[in-house]
Amino acid sequence: MTAPPGIDVASVTDWLTGRLPDLRPPLTFTRIGDGQSNLTFRVDDAAGRRFVLRRPPLGEILASAHDVVREHRILTALHPTGFPVPRTIGVCEDPAVTGASFYAMEHVDGHVLGRLAEAERLGVEVRAEAARQIAATLAQLHAIDLDAVGLGDLRRPESLISRQLRRWRRQWEASKTRELADVDEVAVWLEARMPEERESVLLHGDYHLHNFVLGGDGRLRAVLDWELCTAGDPLADVGQMVAYWNELRSADGFFREPVAAAEGFPDAAALVDLYAAAAARDVAALGYWVAFAYWKIAIIVEGVYRRWLNDPQNGSDAGSLAPAVVRLAALARDTAAAGAGKI
Repeated sequence: MTAPPGIDVASVTDWLTGRLPDLRPPLTFTRIGDGQSNLTFRVDDAAGRRFVLRRPPLGEILASAHDVVREHRILTALHPTGFPVPRTIGVCEDPAVTGASFYAMEHVDGHVLGRLAEAERLGVEVRAEAARQIAATLAQLHAIDLDAVGLGDLRRPESLISRQLRRWRRQWEASKTRELADVDEVAVWLEARMPEERESVLLHGDYHLHNFVLGGDGRLRAVLDWELCTAGDPLADVGQMVAYWNELRSADGFFREPVAAAEGFPDAAALVDLYAAAAARDVAALGYWVAFAYWKIAIIVEGVYRRWLNDPQNGSDAGSLAPAVVRLAALARDTAAAGAGKI
């Protein structure tokens, strides 16, 4: 079998065998998921057992991005609390093994709704229950005591939004493939209207359907992809959930199929209501965070497109992302304008 790009089969097999004595080589590594950031591989052994391995994308990457060691730490901290994340197996920080740091975790069986056909197999009532679970699980995440789980250092003296605006403006300058006035103008708008941060909670940072493993009953078995996890205003997660949910309900969205448009899934406003009820939290200031989410996602997608231009092995069909960046930046502009006048 040909080794997938990014995996040294012999070296990774040796590393995994040292941590899982019952593992039965030979191992097969299969790239899974539609994600265009950190690379995810399913690992199958000769006895039919499955695990998952995550590593950074190939080629040159930005220094502050794709920290899989940090992601491993967050999963390891959350699993004992009962929050739905996979159990971690170990982390390797030696790039000599397979060219970059990586970590391994258990494989969680269930449904990842990357296609409409997968969503439709669950049934209307199950999809409705899944939406309730998605909202309730986000509220559960935001209620976790950061200090109790050993993640208190994720808090920073300055607000999340000031950190995020600085970080993503820097990411835009480092990865942009052309000038886009909407990105620059929305950044100015966001900076001029930064809200006061009244609470700081654990945030997922990429909370959408493709990052959930659902059971056949609609229950959320695992939340995946913690690369962008941080601490800050809970409405940052809710705003991003809204932006992604709208994209997942649109035939013109940057996801391959409008999975959240399947009957039984509510619209974004109803999903927010479910969250607000579960979290007992005021969401009146959400509009700002939705505009921020569209802006941030536009910059993330531009980074994916840049990495694909640098090395096409990092993803398939990534060439379609260039126009998505323009559209997302325009959505950020329009959301901002609707919320507080013209930019």
